[in-house]
Amino acid sequence: MQQHATTPTATPSRSNSGREVAVWGFAVLLLVLAVFAALSFGATTLSPLQVIDGLLDNGTTLDRVVVWEIRLPRVLLAVVVGASLAVAGALLQGVTRNPLADPTVLGITAGGALAVSIAIKISADIGPAWLTPIAFLGTFLAAALVYGMSWRGGVSPVRLALSGVAVAALLTAGINAMLVTSNLSTQSALSWLAGGLFGRGWDDLQVTWPYAVVGITAAMLLARNMNILALGDEPAQSLGLSVERTRVFAVATAALLAGASVAAAGMVAFVGLVIPHICRTFIGDDHRKLIPLSALLGASLVVYADLFARVIVAPSEIPLGIVTAVVGAPFLLYLVRAKT
Repeated sequence: MQQHATTPTATPSRSNSGREVAVWGFAVLLLVLAVFAALSFGATTLSPLQVIDGLLDNGTTLDRVVVWEIRLPRVLLAVVVGASLAVAGALLQGVTRNPLADPTVLGITAGGALAVSIAIKISADIGPAWLTPIAFLGTFLAAALVYGMSWRGGVSPVRLALSGVAVAALLTAGINAMLVTSNLSTQSALSWLAGGLFGRGWDDLQVTWPYAVVGITAAMLLARNMNILALGDEPAQSLGLSVERTRVFAVATAALLAGASVAAAGMVAFVGLVIPHICRTFIGDDHRKLIPLSALLGASLVVYADLFARVIVAPSEIPLGIVTAVVGAPFLLYLVRAKT
């Protein structure tokens, strides 16, 4: 105790500040490098100069088409999907106070996928302008079902997590039933369920990014209340926080972000599980920092994963969801052993 009393407080403060600056700088650099690499590599490899010329429309027609028309909208959509899923995971882990929570584990993603599957079965030619609101409706209804199943005069984090696991299993069974009973053309249209951004373009990005911006902005506005909620229900109530209202808004925001991601990329698992834990390692549990850092690192993870999916068996590609599962499943096993 005596040592703590005589230790200057300014030095740790400067040290922590410098560490945070380094973390944020590294996160931004990682995302910039991810975007540039994704624009450079694929079935056709472009030099850095060709990428820049393609972006500025100074190069050949081929450079412009590859960079501007094919790769750039896909990369930006990967940024949106990764940021949305990571922020949704940070919110759900905060609400449930469960390190294993994320949109996939709690069934929210499956709700959006089932809703889109039904829509595609009705009309395989349905466009992205309809898929995103339909996916959000599905994720919102799944979140409402999870919340309703866990309600007993209030919602405990444990009941919320367990209800989510049960709903995820139920909705996943519904998705499988939809695939089994679909014709070949519909099954082809539903191939995105494995997770992927193949064929996505500017139209998909234009529809998706407003949902992500609204959701991430709402998450930032919830950050202070999420910090209070982390103290526990009774301490939070004693500080004047409406606990249930905060939970409802946080789950609804996570559903909005997950819905936008499902409509754009299908079932991309584990991003919302892995990224918030990595962020807490560097900047702690303060949601005012956790949410934006999760958005940056989540975007980087999905851009790198999508790049790997494109180049590992080029000119073909593997589903994005398989790549994120390979990364996330071992991490989930580690959490199960370390946190339970």
